[in-house]
Amino acid sequence: MDTERISLCINGVERRFFIGTEEGCVKPEETLLDTLRNRLHLTGTKEGCNHGACGNCTVIMDGDAVASCMVLTADCDGKCVTTIEGLEDQKTGELNTLQQSFVDNNAFQCGFCTPGIVMSAQALLDKNPDPTEDQIKEALSGNYCRCISQYQVVTAVKDAVERMKGEA
Repeated sequence: MDTERISLCINGVERRFFIGTEEGCVKPEETLLDTLRNRLHLTGTKEGCNHGACGNCTVIMDGDAVASCMVLTADCDGKCVTTIEGLEDQKTGELNTLQQSFVDNNAFQCGFCTPGIVMSAQALLDKNPDPTEDQIKEALSGNYCRCISQYQVVTAVKDAVERMKGEA
C-alpha cells in the first residue's frame, strides 16, 4: 500500500486524507475542487471551465484567492482553505458583511458565479480593507459572469467596505 497522509484545515475544521491509488484514497490527480464538492459536499464552490479561467471555483487558500480546479488536493498538506460556506457565522448561520452586501445590492442574477466572485472579493478585503475601485476591479478580473453587470458587484464590494468601517 503506497499512500501518503495529508492534513488541511477547511472552514476551520481539520481534514485528513490519504493520497494514493487505493479505493477510498484521494487520487494524486484529484483537484481540490473535486475534493470539496464530491468528498466533503461543499457544493458552493462551483465547477465552471475546469481550466482556471472563469473564477467559479475560487476559494481562499492561506489568504489568497485561488482556482481550486487548478490545485491538487495532494499539494494542500498544511494549507488553510475557506470556501463560501466558511464565510457565514458558523453559530448563527448569518451571512458575513460582504455576502449580505451582495444580497442587498442585487449583485447576482442566476448566482452560479457569485460564490467565486464573493471569495475573490473577500480575499481582497482580508488583505486590504479599504480598496480603491480599480483595486476591486483588478481583484475581480479573474471572475467571469454572463448574467450581470460588474457595476452591481463593484457597488456591493464598496458598500461592504463602508459597512465594515462602521462595524470597526
